[in-house]
Amino acid sequence: MQQSHPGSKTTQVTKFSVSTSTEVTDVVAEEVPLELQVLHQGRTHPVSITMRTPGRDVDLAIGFLFTEGLLPAGHTVAGGRARVRGNTVKVPWPPAVPLELKRIERHSYTSSSCGVCGKTSLEMVFQAIPFAEAPTVWTITPSLLPTLPPLLKKAQQLFATTGGIHAAGLFDPSGSLLHYAEDVGRHNALDKLIGHYYRHDLLPLDRHILLLSGRASFELIQKAAMAGIACVASVGAPSSLAVELAEDQGITLCGFLRASGFNCYSHPHRITDHNPQ
Repeated sequence: MQQSHPGSKTTQVTKFSVSTSTEVTDVVAEEVPLELQVLHQGRTHPVSITMRTPGRDVDLAIGFLFTEGLLPAGHTVAGGRARVRGNTVKVPWPPAVPLELKRIERHSYTSSSCGVCGKTSLEMVFQAIPFAEAPTVWTITPSLLPTLPPLLKKAQQLFATTGGIHAAGLFDPSGSLLHYAEDVGRHNALDKLIGHYYRHDLLPLDRHILLLSGRASFELIQKAAMAGIACVASVGAPSSLAVELAEDQGITLCGFLRASGFNCYSHPHRITDHNPQ
């Protein structure tokens, strides 16, 4: 019997070849709704429902609250007192932070594949970036970025089990993988990653490289900008709006990472043949 990894489940499938069919057991990634709530002054307020892969729900909740501009930077969130019960996570709201309920109202539902859907205008997507661009410009060599996807893929246990999961990985300028998160939703994986660093008071991530296992959408670049990430690389293509936002926020954005090279869409000054600073 094939064993499933946490965040996955087994299912019976019919496997077809040219002339035969066989009943086999396969493993698929879980996709389950999660309701995010905040507890403020003794009252519970619903924030959003997102389709996610179970696991690291507190990181996901805190990362979402921060990257969507609901939770300001630099505040202590009692992640240890957050409660996960079934498919609901409840996060205690910091007493010093006003709870803007009208901003929460627009986050009623988020699918795993589309985070910016449902926002009424681009003005609601653009958030006030909490961190200024770092004054020191650090660099990486062109040969470094193509080495990162295999490192992230090797670490992805859930992807190895299911073949159907996204990942966000954080690297230092030397190419060492520091932390990663997996989820059926690209934006969920990134929220889990950023939520981890928020809870440990390690933002901004201005001397790090973010690697996305898929394409680079506008929403993912917005979340990266919120965390102060200065370099984003993706295995797939960026969207036009992602390129515009990266250019505006001083982010080096690279796509189509392959062993043979990649495309750089904005701020290529961080990529040089000289040794990294």
